[in-house]
Amino acid sequence: MNEQHVLYTTGCPKCKILEKKLNDKKVNFTTISDRDELVAAHITSVPVLKKPDGDMLDYFAAVKYVNSL
Repeated sequence: MNEQHVLYTTGCPKCKILEKKLNDKKVNFTTISDRDELVAAHITSVPVLKKPDGDMLDYFAAVKYVNSL
């Protein structure tokens, strides 16, 4: 996949699981872990996956989405 996803992460266990799933599915993504950027994006809980269409997915929705790819 050539679409760009963004993973908002702090490196927590759930973040690492989602990152591994993205890598296993060969999803093109960047990570943002800077807390100031997380706050600026109004993210209060991680991980959050931003899809190329702008949809923001929480952990459970993101896992379901990535598994469907």
